[in-house]
Amino acid sequence: MAASSPRWSVRRGAAWAMVLANGVLAEQMLVTSGFTNCNSNPSIWVDQASFKYSNSDKTMVFSMSGTSEKEQDVYVALSVTAYGHEVYNSRINPCDTDTPVHALCPVSANKFSAESTQTVPEKYASQIPAIAFHMPDINAHATLRLLSADNTEIGCIDSQITNGETADKAAVSYAAAGMAGAALLVGTASAAGSALSGAGAAGSAGGAASMSPSFGETIGVFQGIAMTGLMSVDMPQVYQSYTKNFAFATGIIPFIDMERSIDRFRNSTGGNLTTDSVDYLTASSSDSTSTTTKRALARAVSLFTREEEGQSGSSVKEVLSGIQKYFNRLKVPQSNVFMTILLIVLIIIAVIVVGVLLGKVILETWAMYGKFPESMNGFRKHYWRSMARTLTSLILLLYGVWVLYCIFQFTNGDSWAAKLLAAITLCIFTGVLAFFSWQIWRTAKRLQSTNGDAAALYEDKENWIKYSIFYESYKKDFWWLFIPAITYMFAKGAVLAATDGHGMAQAVCLLFVEGAMLALLAWSRPFERKSGNVVNISIQTVRFLSVVCVFVFVEEFGVTETTKTVTGIALIAIQSTLAGVLAILICWNAIVAFIKENPHRKRRKELEKQQRDLDTLTPLDARNSLLMLDRPKGDGSDTFSMAKVHPGYDSKESDGYEHDPANPYSIPLDTKGFSRPMTPMDGDNGRESLIANAAPPGRGGNWKS
Repeated sequence: MAASSPRWSVRRGAAWAMVLANGVLAEQMLVTSGFTNCNSNPSIWVDQASFKYSNSDKTMVFSMSGTSEKEQDVYVALSVTAYGHEVYNSRINPCDTDTPVHALCPVSANKFSAESTQTVPEKYASQIPAIAFHMPDINAHATLRLLSADNTEIGCIDSQITNGETADKAAVSYAAAGMAGAALLVGTASAAGSALSGAGAAGSAGGAASMSPSFGETIGVFQGIAMTGLMSVDMPQVYQSYTKNFAFATGIIPFIDMERSIDRFRNSTGGNLTTDSVDYLTASSSDSTSTTTKRALARAVSLFTREEEGQSGSSVKEVLSGIQKYFNRLKVPQSNVFMTILLIVLIIIAVIVVGVLLGKVILETWAMYGKFPESMNGFRKHYWRSMARTLTSLILLLYGVWVLYCIFQFTNGDSWAAKLLAAITLCIFTGVLAFFSWQIWRTAKRLQSTNGDAAALYEDKENWIKYSIFYESYKKDFWWLFIPAITYMFAKGAVLAATDGHGMAQAVCLLFVEGAMLALLAWSRPFERKSGNVVNISIQTVRFLSVVCVFVFVEEFGVTETTKTVTGIALIAIQSTLAGVLAILICWNAIVAFIKENPHRKRRKELEKQQRDLDTLTPLDARNSLLMLDRPKGDGSDTFSMAKVHPGYDSKESDGYEHDPANPYSIPLDTKGFSRPMTPMDGDNGRESLIANAAPPGRGGNWKS
């Protein structure tokens, strides 16, 4: 009997915050979660096995049942490994212990069942650190081998150990969804407030999204976390569970009944349910599933496969990673992934269409029976445009993950109908974005050739309504940045899908993609608001650092399990901090949503007002008088200059009248021309002075004081 002690100090320090978060008052238990048979040709088949260690009384309770080919004496060898370190290793004779296990002493032929409670010696119990009972998704497993008298292995099972704590929390998903919903409400409220304040259709069309973090930016953060979890590297269990919380942001919201419907669709269109279906995944996740059943379903559930190697009879266990492993944990078969997001998106589209049409009906009813606000006429008359704009925004939001799922369907799907739908929808999504990109580019080039710049993309109301969702957050000089952004989304989704199963290539390619986007944002700082630059560059920095950390999980580098776990916890801390900051900013935006106006819309409205003023001038309008020819300078020297009205006028040839400093209403002479200060006239004194200084009738302009 031997034992080894791991180096726990680094893990304890790195995960101390998580220990506090999970609390220390819960019962300290370590239990097994399911098992697999690790012997290809056992003489004892284990059908059921469970182990539970209680730290309070230092006891281990285990139960086991199975079938033996014959009656035989056995020895039990148990080893426990945590984070790559063996923390417990012992060999037990079930007949010699203080509490003998009679069912194993000896094992009877055919069926057998054994239960026992063993006291763990203090020298072994003391080696289990307190953090092991509170660390979420502890990376530990137990291997139990049954040995014959001559030390031949006659049975073997391997089981994952858990303490009941996990980073996969429904509350995290709800909180993240709530953040995204809050960002959407803030953006919607801002747009609605602009519309009601008189901005009209243009006001309702744009501007709200320029506040950071917007709904799209928030969803983008959650998509980035989930897509990191899709990478084909050996991630620690705690980080895998954490990324699972954000699967909803990628459009995957699984329901068992929906998955069964997809299975039936696949079955009728060339799919093979024997190897990939939700029922097999559900069955395989049950802890009570027997080894015999698991062996029969091994290939079917895609959790492990067993292959013959020559005449040796040895087995090979295929460890899943990447996209398939991620979605198997969600109970979504890999061949169902695309159809799942397609159905979810169709539901969202139906909600959008029904919502817009319902809004149209409400407004029409309001217009018929009530006093209808003028500011709502834009939506009322062009509701179809609002619908198209919303659907285009949805395509822009999901484009990256849509590329990912479509390519994954092409390479891993088994239904010809699902592949056809993937091809059609990918062409539609790409075509819509390509069409708008071309239209905006062509419009911008036309404006640059006629006006010298593309400012009319922001200032012209029609252009703004049509295209602003693509560039409304950017400065005028960087309207084009939406094109690299779309290219970035396509590249990221394509790399993840095309390199699935190849962790090193995946990490290298994604490092280049994320680094290029970060460099572009840092160089251009393209967002109109300073907050937009800070938020988006921070988001991209976290994405880049996440890929850098992923290199620790690449198997080719052979990094220890301890380092991988510490890195996983560090990633969780970084990404959670970013999410927390976004939550704070969303709350702040809710406060200022009705205070600050979109700068592009503000400038456009000012130009529209000036244009209306010019269009409404009349000959008698004071704004059309000579006084408007010399605009105020605002520095106290505002004057009315005759020289500016009549360039040929020479003050030196005037009638010789000179300025009297004592008379504020006299006309001064200077070298620049005949000018008079713009001074006020107050009350009766002003009128009397005006009459006194007026020219006598019939003398015209040839008068003297």
